[in-house]
Amino acid sequence: TITNRELFFRTKDDYREVLPASVEKQSYVLETVGRNTAPAVALAAMELGQRYGQDTVMLVLAADHLIGKPDAFAQAVAQAEQLALEGKLVTFGIQPTSPETGYGYIDADGNTVRKFVEKPDLATAQRYLTAGNYLWNSGIFCFTVGTVLAELAKHASEILEPVQIAFDQAARKQGEQGTELEISLEHAQAIPDISVDYALMERSDQVAVVPCEIGWSDVGSWNSIGELTPTDDQGNRIEGQGQNLLHDTRNCYIKNDSGRIVATVGLDNLTIIDTPDAVLIADSAKTQDVKAIVTRLKSSNHDAYKIHRTAHRPWGTYTVLEEGDGFKMKRIEVKPGCSLSLQLHHHRSEHWIVVSGMAEVVNGDNTILVRPNESTYIPAGQQHRLINPGKTTCVLIEVQVGSYLEEDDIVRLQDVYGRA
Repeated sequence: TITNRELFFRTKDDYREVLPASVEKQSYVLETVGRNTAPAVALAAMELGQRYGQDTVMLVLAADHLIGKPDAFAQAVAQAEQLALEGKLVTFGIQPTSPETGYGYIDADGNTVRKFVEKPDLATAQRYLTAGNYLWNSGIFCFTVGTVLAELAKHASEILEPVQIAFDQAARKQGEQGTELEISLEHAQAIPDISVDYALMERSDQVAVVPCEIGWSDVGSWNSIGELTPTDDQGNRIEGQGQNLLHDTRNCYIKNDSGRIVATVGLDNLTIIDTPDAVLIADSAKTQDVKAIVTRLKSSNHDAYKIHRTAHRPWGTYTVLEEGDGFKMKRIEVKPGCSLSLQLHHHRSEHWIVVSGMAEVVNGDNTILVRPNESTYIPAGQQHRLINPGKTTCVLIEVQVGSYLEEDDIVRLQDVYGRA
């Protein structure tokens, strides 16, 4: 598994839900900053080559894709494996079912790739659908370690060389729980940010494609997510925990996870997403353009593009309940046996009130146990740590008061999770 260092513990938690017997034997490559798919593939190839040899067959899968027909996918993988063993860089091409403008396309003849095509406009996508020889580019790949590294050396040495340095200098942990290979920030920043399609697949003459119908979706837009939900008699797709009141409303997708009532009147073909973080209302034909909103949030350095109201940490979660001028309230959950880092804050004090479970609190030179309906106060500048010594989740309310309340006002002095 290749993921960002900050998502490592969340990933392990997710795996425990689906792979309880083998989760502790997983192997990870941990990036400190994202550099797109070409460097990620190169890092994985180097790790697999070192452990298993150059003839090892790699199947590269994005974590956020949906494959609805696993048997058909298994058949496609078997075909791809044979092509990979013949020295091919194999991509999986999906038989298109609609004129989709959010995907790249492959002009194919059997297993032969004529060319890769960028995301088209609607008229061009309709022409591709009618032509019959164009496939959606799924972003799933299969090749041997030796082939992909040789082709990267031939066509993308500007990527392979800094990746090799980063790999050779990476911090490695190996134990009973599996392998962790962590790329340093310094070495990661020296690697170009480029996709495997641009760096390799569009340049190599060793590319092949496996056309397939595997019930695939990249779940890359609210439209594609909405398609996973059945429609009512008015063509609406409704999901989530909140209450919805619809009047004269047709062909809409509504995802209500905020707990509020969502009411609609006289609407057609809209997408409405209501979460604790934000509300999105969009023409269903233009949900791909939500990236323009994300770009604006990033350019203004708004917290919403990088952190949810409920944030996951190695030790548990915190949820921002309310914030205003000079204060912020959080609900904090600490998993059994876990602890926050030994830390201090320059600009804020904190009040902790335990709601359930038990907290062992290091507060300066003192260590105390705080039980339900008890509290403690952490002044600004004081070293402190919270530990859950019990067998149940510790839940507490934290009230921060100070002149600056952002997450970067944390000085970590000791951290069992290896965070800076």
